[in-house]
Amino acid sequence: MTPSRPTETDLPARLRMAVTRLARRLRQESGTALSPTQHTLLATVVRLGPVTLGDLAAQEGVRPPTVSAAIARLEEQGLVRRERDATDRRVTHVEATAEGRRVLERARSRRTAYLEQRIRALSAADRAALERAAAVLERLVEPRISGAAIPPKDGLRRPRRGPSGPAPKAPRAGKAEPG
Repeated sequence: MTPSRPTETDLPARLRMAVTRLARRLRQESGTALSPTQHTLLATVVRLGPVTLGDLAAQEGVRPPTVSAAIARLEEQGLVRRERDATDRRVTHVEATAEGRRVLERARSRRTAYLEQRIRALSAADRAALERAAAVLERLVEPRISGAAIPPKDGLRRPRRGPSGPAPKAPRAGKAEPG
């Protein structure tokens, strides 16, 4: 029996599994009890500074109720604080506390130390290959690859945006355009 030849789908599947397993392992090494969502939101709040819950939801691509619940848990732990907007009481800004910054920095340090230890154990050739792969992975997560737009997650095409906003909508059948 001859071994089967790799297919085009082998690399994406292997890469997805390796990245998923690495992300899981790094979460385990972080030394925090934060969920992945809480960790990501805390990191985004630290990076952006005071941010509204709506902007945070949009930035992370999650629903506002998910953000509200996760921020409430982070607030209970003293990692973030909420403050009402002075001019619009309906708007809430979220800011990381000093403890939130410390927890995030400790988690990042632990994760980096874990990777450093694992990378040191690799051969020089493997470390060089990993260096090249890191550059490719960084390009993979950019919104564009070689000038081609990445399709949206749902596979639907979005209207192109012109310099002054979205493309105009076509009139519906049977409706007269305003004169």
